[in-house]
Amino acid sequence: MPGPAVGIIMGSASDWDTMKEAHKILEEFGVEHEYRVLSAHRAPAAVTEYASGAEGRGLKVIIGAAGGAAHLAGVLAAQTLLPVLGVPIESQSLKGMDSLLSTVQMPGGIPVGTLAIGKAGAKNAALLAVAILATSNPDLRDKLSAYREVQTKAVLAAKLEG
Repeated sequence: MPGPAVGIIMGSASDWDTMKEAHKILEEFGVEHEYRVLSAHRAPAAVTEYASGAEGRGLKVIIGAAGGAAHLAGVLAAQTLLPVLGVPIESQSLKGMDSLLSTVQMPGGIPVGTLAIGKAGAKNAALLAVAILATSNPDLRDKLSAYREVQTKAVLAAKLEG
């Protein structure tokens, strides 16, 4: 039986409130995934072990989410050839702008696909992971197409009052 295709890694347990949105999307699509807390600063050896072994364990995509200094996605990306999607977590002091800039400002050669700050970014990271997986999985591609069609129909059916 295949293992998880997507790993969701958070810098702290408080990030789960945001990242459970990615978990929900992946569950909706039936994508096997795992999630854990690993800190680039407080547990760097564990991050290295996770990232360097991810491909060998069958992962296809990693989502890294962190706030503040937000180095987690970049550290993961530096240690694997898998696509890494970064989700900046909203911080109290700068409302996530610090997290966004830390996640998006990677040196040339080590890409992190950075999404929006917060829950929208978590959802979109999961949907992007699904799209990546769908390039080689026709059933998942059909599910993604149906998901998009539902969104389209909802927008076209919207009624304005006034």
